[in-house]
Amino acid sequence: MENATNPVIFVGAGPGDPELITVAGKEALAAADLIVTAGSLVNPEILGWRKGSCRVEDSAPMNLEEIVGLLVEGWRSGLKTVRLHTGDPSLYGAVHEQFVLLKEKGVPYRVIPGVTAAMAAAAALGLEFTLPEITQTLILTRTAGRTPMPPGEDLASLCSHRASVALYLSAAAGAEVSRILSEAYGPDSPVALVYRATWPDGRTVWTTAGGLRKTLEEEKLDRHTLMLCGPAVAALRNGTEAPKSRLYDKDFSHGYRNGGQ
Repeated sequence: MENATNPVIFVGAGPGDPELITVAGKEALAAADLIVTAGSLVNPEILGWRKGSCRVEDSAPMNLEEIVGLLVEGWRSGLKTVRLHTGDPSLYGAVHEQFVLLKEKGVPYRVIPGVTAAMAAAAALGLEFTLPEITQTLILTRTAGRTPMPPGEDLASLCSHRASVALYLSAAAGAEVSRILSEAYGPDSPVALVYRATWPDGRTVWTTAGGLRKTLEEEKLDRHTLMLCGPAVAALRNGTEAPKSRLYDKDFSHGYRNGGQ
């Protein structure tokens, strides 16, 4: 379906800043005749890339069938149709169910990825999630809400690996998150609370695993807050030196240095 003519295009809008959309995403918006956007989750300034004649529909009050119905209608009318999602569509984007219905109706689609909030937050903090000999793994996850977590993916099990962790959609579970992070990383382990990364009203508040719930309440941080914790976050906050990567060591050979020997 990726090579079909004039497919419905799912575009990742990025974390908020209009300039952090990909070139391909910007071009898709500029060419679109119909954009179905994910409401307030997408910075409206991103729609500034569209042409004046483009029709824009807000999917916030719509159900799945209504959203897909608009996409199908646009495609059948020969319109260049874009479904605009926040961040990257593949992460908590609820796109799979849209894909299923489009396939059932014989409508081609393709996806243009976007920058997810964890990467934008790391860039703003000057954070590398994967430090040599400290942690080489990043876990992107959430706590259970109205959507339950699958067996084996509870936060305590994931944090037992003591890797870097980025928690989405979990600010409402502050007490539970605080308890689990304290048990896994220690109550004094630093936690970065990144609210609406790259938006004009975005901000970062530092706390600890043990103080997380209190900070969330005092700072009135809601579901738009991303929580970052783990050894790499602690190293950044505490100014801890990490072993240097061998990649740039003058004595480390690879295919483009020292003849690959």
